[in-house]
Amino acid sequence: MDVGKISTQHSFYSPLKVGLLIVTIVFFMFTLHGLLTMEWWGEWEYFPEGSPTRFWIFITDISSAIGLVSRFLGSLVAAISIVYYFIQKGLSTPATLKLLKVILVMEAIYWFTFITSGIWGFTPVVDELLGYSTGPFIPSFLISTGIPCLFEAIALPLSLLKVVSNLSPSKPQRGAIKWSLIAGTSFIFVWWLNNAGVWNYALTLKGIEYLTAYPQNMVSFIFTVFGLLALGLFTIYFSKKSIGTIKLEMINFKTVGLIITIAGFYFLWNYLNWIYFGKLEIWSGGWYAWFLGHNLDLWALSLPLLGIPLLFKE
Repeated sequence: MDVGKISTQHSFYSPLKVGLLIVTIVFFMFTLHGLLTMEWWGEWEYFPEGSPTRFWIFITDISSAIGLVSRFLGSLVAAISIVYYFIQKGLSTPATLKLLKVILVMEAIYWFTFITSGIWGFTPVVDELLGYSTGPFIPSFLISTGIPCLFEAIALPLSLLKVVSNLSPSKPQRGAIKWSLIAGTSFIFVWWLNNAGVWNYALTLKGIEYLTAYPQNMVSFIFTVFGLLALGLFTIYFSKKSIGTIKLEMINFKTVGLIITIAGFYFLWNYLNWIYFGKLEIWSGGWYAWFLGHNLDLWALSLPLLGIPLLFKE
């Protein structure tokens, strides 16, 4: 698809393009904030020298820092590219593809760095502060850390790099479309595994009363465990039906917009849920401390600005 130069002044600033601009800037700002704060850095110092937990936290923190720098560089390229696109009112296809490749490679590196956390999730867990060992593994740690991190460290880099390898004006669009659908589907399941895993951890820590005593938590739990799963299954259905598409223009972008909008509203709802119904006593339960304090995908709350225009675009 040739992006080309657009000369029609009154038709350039469409809701879809403005939405893409805002989402890209939000992605950059959230990543910049995460890089500048790095609230998790140095947590290994709370554990004794030579302890397994200290070792794993040190390794995963170093790995996460490398990944965060990579995502920041990718987001910086994306932000500069979209601003330049708006200033110049156009961008050539070769330049677009080269920039997109850089962004996707940086994002693939970011996700691959979670491999250390994935491996840690399958190892024995020792808590030196409390003085106990869990044996081979504990289900809550495996579900909240091991499985999600291992899946995202393999599925996302693989699919993103396959997209990169197919992004060329001389290659048929079918390969890029196929792997883009696989990457998009993988993102939905990564979000489901991560957030459902944290809910499992929260309930292990606080018990079922963490849900029954706070209705907003129950709604969030249902949206996470069942809602995101349903969205993921629907995305699989759509991707399977569309995976043989040979031209980008043949994709049903209304359905793409629906998926993006629902995913974005999930993040937005949880954010607003804390603002309007959050209480200090439920912050330390594991869910909100993760979702609002350590969630580097919180930028996705801006996705409806991109998804809604797609719903109405012919």
